[in-house]
Amino acid sequence: MKNVTLTVLGCGDSAGVPRIGNDWGKCDPLEPRNRRTRPSIMVHSATTRVVVDTGPDFNSQLTREKILTCDAVLYTHAHSDHVAGMDDLRIIQSRIGKRLPIYGDAPTLAELEQRFGYIFRQQSSFYPAVVDPHLLDASHWGKVLPIGDLDVIPFWQDHGQGVSSLGYRFGKVGYSTDMIDLDATALEALKGVEVWVADCADYAHGHGTLHSTLENVQRLNAIIKAPQVYLTHLKIFYDYKAMAAALPDGYTPAYDGLQIPC
Repeated sequence: MKNVTLTVLGCGDSAGVPRIGNDWGKCDPLEPRNRRTRPSIMVHSATTRVVVDTGPDFNSQLTREKILTCDAVLYTHAHSDHVAGMDDLRIIQSRIGKRLPIYGDAPTLAELEQRFGYIFRQQSSFYPAVVDPHLLDASHWGKVLPIGDLDVIPFWQDHGQGVSSLGYRFGKVGYSTDMIDLDATALEALKGVEVWVADCADYAHGHGTLHSTLENVQRLNAIIKAPQVYLTHLKIFYDYKAMAAALPDGYTPAYDGLQIPC
């Protein structure tokens, strides 16, 4: 049986922790797990590395984890905190010597091509095309998508206010950032996971119009029944130790660098 690991590259919200100006909010700056870069994960076996999202901290995240290349990128959606580091895929393409496969739904791929056209189309012999886009649509939801020796299961998520995102399952681990609700297909895709990494940006603030509250995560997990839930997309209002002490059993804040067996 192959060993597969999910590494949390970043678990912060769109502004990160600390925010510009060394603003830590309620987070203790002396607690390393409070330093949160923008949301991203990597899933890897001995032969395959897949990254989910390339936010503005993508360079520093891969440098921190000593990652030189990856084999594919899965995108959840096109908000800047999930895609703004796409330019750094140029370095990966130059190292692997071929276009890097990327996966996303139609709105995400269309916006990425509009914003990063030079990544999709060869500009000159010095600036080759960097990515090979693959469309994910409703025919893929809840179905196995093989990438190298990894089996990925994509599913649709409601991000609120007419916005959607994609979640992904890797073996016994599910990943659901930027969501407020899951449909029956997504819930079925996640049933049986042992670990669920779930958006909880509105943990104790707001009413979950674009991101989940703890109450909402618990509501969904009553159906999924993951025994361990790691909360991600966390803001400066949520100190790691204070949050961990207040959460019920089976719920834990994620942190940058956390490694989870899949």
